[in-house]
Amino acid sequence: MCTVCGCSEGTPSIERADAQSAQTQRHHHDHTHDHYGHHHDHMHCGQKVHDSHNHYHDHHHDHSGQHAQRGGGLVDCGADPAGLKIGSMSSERAIQIERDILGKNNRIAADNRARFLTDDLLVFNLVSSPGAGKTSLLVRAVSELKGSRPVGVIEGDQQTSNDADRIRAIGVPAIQINTGKGCHLDAAMVREAYHRLPPLKGGILFIENVGNLVCPAAFDLGEASKIVVFSTTDGEDKPLKYPDMFAASSLMLINKIDLAPVIDFDLAQTIEYARRVNPNIEVLTVSARTGEGFAALYAWIRKQAAYRRRPVQDTLR
Repeated sequence: MCTVCGCSEGTPSIERADAQSAQTQRHHHDHTHDHYGHHHDHMHCGQKVHDSHNHYHDHHHDHSGQHAQRGGGLVDCGADPAGLKIGSMSSERAIQIERDILGKNNRIAADNRARFLTDDLLVFNLVSSPGAGKTSLLVRAVSELKGSRPVGVIEGDQQTSNDADRIRAIGVPAIQINTGKGCHLDAAMVREAYHRLPPLKGGILFIENVGNLVCPAAFDLGEASKIVVFSTTDGEDKPLKYPDMFAASSLMLINKIDLAPVIDFDLAQTIEYARRVNPNIEVLTVSARTGEGFAALYAWIRKQAAYRRRPVQDTLR
């Protein structure tokens, strides 16, 4: 996981509270490094694969742990107890590091959850692959919910404040977290960002995680529920390819449902795959573009609020 890709290295950047009134401010850090025509060796699950060819490499991190080899077959890193090999580090040591990281995160997440409970705040952690439409979905949802109760957003991306800017443009407070090399938000980042938002007592906080269906599954932020946003263009078998994320989520929002007839999307098959991984996952279909399905989403939010004995105004309907 994060000890493999190195995303735990470096320091995240979190906007100051005065970013709420600085809509035009932009933070863009370009850390692209290109390498051409070099010779290197790849280590995959302890197996050395010699590769000598000219190619373009843009520091892309692959968390899937599986690589196709010439001649076919599957390199299954899950066969190793830790599923990884980092230089001379043993798998047992890697497991211990992961336990330490997750243990610290879980303690902070518990503190966040207690704080959210004190503030009577309903918190959702939105996760998805890049391009599934989380931000477009949030823009529509918070613009329609903001009149009924306090609403705030914490945005997570490796770089730029583009998503937070879109939320602030409709009059909803948002704080941007830039994770740099990081591929997910963690509880400490959320704690710091929450302190920089205006008071949201009795309201809703949406956390839009970094676009990634792997690492965010393991990191509790203190949320009430994870919501996995799934696009009809993602392919029906995403729940089987990334089972941890769908197993950790309470709700699957199938976005871009308006495109389903055009791309011959199999809704029933997608739901069957998701419930094969998580029999209890709830499923709603929405379109951030047309607004289809949002009434059902708001009903689901009311249900979550009622379950936690929170007062919900009729204007949410």
